[in-house]
Amino acid sequence: MIELNHISKDFGSGQLQVHAVRDVSLSIEKGEIFGIIGFSGAGKSTLVRCMNLLERPTAGTVTVDGQELTALATKELRQARKKTGMIFQHFNLMPSRTVFGNVAYPLRGSGLSKADIREKVQRLLDLVEIGDKADAYPRQLSGGQKQRVAIARALANDPKVLLCDEATSALDPQTTKAILSLIRHLNETLGITVVIITHEMAVVKEICGRVAVMERGRVVEQGEAFSIFARPREPVTRSFIRTTSNLQKIEELIAQDSPIVRLKPGELIVRLNYVERSPSEPVISEASRRFDVSLNIIFADIEIIQGVLPLYFSIKHVGCEPLTLHDTAVLFPRECPPPCADLSLILNYKDSLFVDQALLGIYEI
Repeated sequence: MIELNHISKDFGSGQLQVHAVRDVSLSIEKGEIFGIIGFSGAGKSTLVRCMNLLERPTAGTVTVDGQELTALATKELRQARKKTGMIFQHFNLMPSRTVFGNVAYPLRGSGLSKADIREKVQRLLDLVEIGDKADAYPRQLSGGQKQRVAIARALANDPKVLLCDEATSALDPQTTKAILSLIRHLNETLGITVVIITHEMAVVKEICGRVAVMERGRVVEQGEAFSIFARPREPVTRSFIRTTSNLQKIEELIAQDSPIVRLKPGELIVRLNYVERSPSEPVISEASRRFDVSLNIIFADIEIIQGVLPLYFSIKHVGCEPLTLHDTAVLFPRECPPPCADLSLILNYKDSLFVDQALLGIYEI
């Protein structure tokens, strides 16, 4: 549906030139919900504006539904843009127009009669569940209701693509969840392709099937949302994941030498993240029986990503010697400043691979 080939976008010139997007290539399939995530300044909003040529790329081509937008003349481009709807963080509603007037605005010059426009606008408002707000003004609406109006307006021309630029960033968590649920519903019922730009990993976990991670204008990692969470490769991705997990509290307790995490001889602190697509395995009890160890849960955080549960092991072990737990499990210290070494555990069990890579990287056996 959307093909970006070697997209670059520069602003300014000479020493003041800013490379906002650098050589980005993406392929987004028809009917999927695709997320683009990155910290502020990563270039994600500029990239999404290149998708409908609100920003014309400095280099590269943009193809939407088989039509190369970068090759179109101004008049043709204006017509092609009607098939791409867009919603924004701050809604961009016209305060002097009612909800009905805002949604009807894109239908000017569409050739539809007044009766047809009224019927279509009311149908869209019902679709986004604010059918009773047609005569209200934006100032009379909550943030979530304003975003629903913006979504209805974006759907007015029956687009095939919906671009969401930080569409939930100004909303509270409960309203965010409701808006994401609505977007998923529209994707399923209308078959519309959705691209979500966000700096919130929670949004990606909630709704996206695939995701691209941006840093300094480049896409540094992309793949299925589950795979990105389960086996992140890049430091920026691991940093994003840590911001959504309560388990980082354990590191603070270790730094504070809290009694909760103070180790006795022979004890380890282990972080487990289940990276299999079936959560039915009794992993903790099986590990206890298999390795004859006693386990005590001091912190827990369960995440469900696209219907599956993402297990890494993060282990602190007193001492510097490699510790063999089993013929299929070996611990290796990365560095050994006393009194503690960071260790990584690679465990092959029932064709499952558990790797501590969130903090320590992958170690070869």
